[in-house]
Parts: sequence; C-alpha cells; structure tokens
Amino acid sequence: MRLVLPALFLSISTAAAPAQDWQKARDAMVDTQIASRGITDARVLSVMRSVPRHLFVPEDLRAQSYQDHPLPIGEGQTISQPYIVALMTEVLRLSGADKVLEVGTGSGYQAAILSRLAREVVTIEIRKPLYERAVPLLSSLGCANVTALNGDGYYGSEARAPFDAIMITAAVNHVPPPLLKQLKDGGRMVLPLGNPFSYQELVLITKNGASASIEHITGVLFVPLTR
Repeated sequence: MRLVLPALFLSISTAAAPAQDWQKARDAMVDTQIASRGITDARVLSVMRSVPRHLFVPEDLRAQSYQDHPLPIGEGQTISQPYIVALMTEVLRLSGADKVLEVGTGSGYQAAILSRLAREVVTIEIRKPLYERAVPLLSSLGCANVTALNGDGYYGSEARAPFDAIMITAAVNHVPPPLLKQLKDGGRMVLPLGNPFSYQELVLITKNGASASIEHITGVLFVPLTR
C-alpha cells in the first residue's frame, strides 16, 4: 500500500497480454525491478516469479500488473510495488519454519508470497470487502497455510501468538505495543514507521528480551493504518 521513494519506474508492457505471457512478464519484473535492485534471496526471487500477481489486480488494470508501481485495489488501498513486496519479505529472513503475522491483507498478494516461504501465515484486514475478496482468491491458489481474519490488525491476534515475524503493510507513527508483545524473543518486525500522511522509513525491528533494536532500510510511502 506502498511505494519506495527511489523507484525507477521501469515499464514492462503487458497490454492485451495473453495468459501465456504472464510468466514472461513476471520474469522481466524480477530481473529488471527486483534482482537488479539488490534482492538476492533465491527463495524470494523464485516466489516472485511464480505467484500470479495479475490475479490480485482489478481486471481493468491487469495490463499493468507487472509494472514498477503500486495499483489501486479499491477501498482507498493499493497493491504494493513489486520491489517493496520483495524487499519487505527478504528482510524478515524467513526460514520456512516461521509463523508470520501480516497486518493489512489488502489484495492478498503479500500473504500469498509469505505462504510459500513460511510454515504458517495469519493475515488481518479491517476492510470487509477486501477481506471477502482475498479469502477465496488465496484459497484458489492453494494457500492452505494462511488464516485470514477480518478485524483491527493493530491488536494482532493474541490467540495465535507468538509470532516469529510480523509485517505491517500500512504506515504507523509508533510500533504498536500489542504487536511487539506478540513477537517472539529474537523475532523480526518490518513496518513503515513515521508520519502516516507523509513519507516514512521502512524499518526492521528485532526483539531482544525486554528491548528491541531497529535497522533503517529505506524511505517509503504507505497509506495510513486504518483503526
């Protein structure tokens, strides 16, 4: 829901692309927008090549599915720029055995990416129309390890905690205490931190007992977290 500031806006033409060309478009997306910007995790690159991003985009915008920018998905929200999806996924350093919480399901695309890299994904969306669209789509793609919830993601899911990793896909001006509490010791949380109505800093927080360390990654622009 998100746009990286130093985006190069490389264009991949998918106008009127037949179904058999979607794979070619995904490969070009990964090569020109993601790997070329320093994403090196082979598992992340492989998943970005395989998940059909165009299915998460409104039909009238599918020709732009693999271009280098976010796209509107309704309810005032967007599907993230592909590079940002890959970056946020990579910095979590998922091992395949992780239990991950995503705050802000949106289209469901990020949850689909996470589902192929984690043991279990819990994703929360406050906007019911988005939730109701994402659930059947994730199911149709075989994301059986994803549990989708309709509710206020600020409070996470205490019943399903603790989590090895947490991703917040909307801007906040502070780290939500309930989410930090639900993060395991040694767990990682990636989020856009700063003024929700201006630019933010993408940060990685690592929990260390009663304290936490913070790593600054890059400037970003996300929509505010809805409460």
